[in-house]
Amino acid sequence: MANTSIEEFCRKLPKVELHAHLNTSFSMTFLNELLRKSGNLNGVSLEDLHLAEAKPLAEGFAIFSKLHQVFRTEETIYQLTHSVIREFAEDNVKYLELRSTPKHIPETGLTRDIYMQTMVRAVQDCQKEGVDITVRLLVSIDRRQGVEVAKIAVDLAERWMKSTQGLVIGMDFSGDPKVGDASDYIPVFLDAARRGLKLSLHLAEIPLYKETKKVLQACCGHCVLRIGHGTFLHRYESNQGHEEIEDLVVQWKIPIEACVTSNILSKTVNGPGSHHFWYWHRKQHPVILCTDGKGVFGCLLSDEYYRVAKEFSLGREDLVSMALSTFDSIFESDDLKQRLRDILRSFCEKEQVAFPNINTSKEKMSTYCCV
Repeated sequence: MANTSIEEFCRKLPKVELHAHLNTSFSMTFLNELLRKSGNLNGVSLEDLHLAEAKPLAEGFAIFSKLHQVFRTEETIYQLTHSVIREFAEDNVKYLELRSTPKHIPETGLTRDIYMQTMVRAVQDCQKEGVDITVRLLVSIDRRQGVEVAKIAVDLAERWMKSTQGLVIGMDFSGDPKVGDASDYIPVFLDAARRGLKLSLHLAEIPLYKETKKVLQACCGHCVLRIGHGTFLHRYESNQGHEEIEDLVVQWKIPIEACVTSNILSKTVNGPGSHHFWYWHRKQHPVILCTDGKGVFGCLLSDEYYRVAKEFSLGREDLVSMALSTFDSIFESDDLKQRLRDILRSFCEKEQVAFPNINTSKEKMSTYCCV
């Protein structure tokens, strides 16, 4: 076996990142460089942001709002997107789904279309430069902005999906979970699905059982769907009477995007040992480690793998199996999923680690909620 520590093994491991918000996924190197050039950005200083510190979820959203004041021009959106893609590639992320809410800021000349055009241009430039990563984009719906703005986002996403031949691949639903009701957006979700857009929905980030149940009952069987966070989906003492939510998730094998460090720092879980990742992993349910916002929460995807490896005493073969299990949950074709498996197989040969003996038949592969 190659003489590699578990921490270094996690860094070398080919991975996929399926829950990354553009405006919170910067690196400190990138942000410091922006500050060096400009002194401060629209009145926001590095000290204002209190990054990688534990704080209640509401305080986290206040920081996100400050960051939106930093990235508000075409130039900064391009620089941020380009930098984030390169940084994920350096962490051996081979497939990235990057999400963001297109902004309309008249004073800087930024429109939603220019925002999308800028992100797409950064992705395409990284491809031309040979950056070793496949990137797809998700257009975000911010639940704080209301249903009518969400409808505009669906139109935008469909238009860019068609014009980029699938580089824009789906939609994210996110924002402060204490604002509004996700079930109000069910017609929007179903409309997006009818247009061929995949959906990643922030659900059950906090205990919101009624809206979670309504959304899942409406979308299961009609949407290609993943759940972001899903902290309060599963059975536990304070969730008695809501078992049908977990039953729906299990029945439809809906993948869960688990953001361990983010949830700990946001204080929605007490620590890695109590995180719902392990609950779903032991059930052999599709669950994918993600960073959420690697800049705000101070974590690389490799760090998330290492944190879980330490907490649950996982070895190299366990980590390979975990990475392999994530590939089936990407919003992409079977051909690309197989390419990711081949990359992982080559890595295992180099590291002298056994590649899992998997049955790739449709019956055995992890499937998820789709038409």
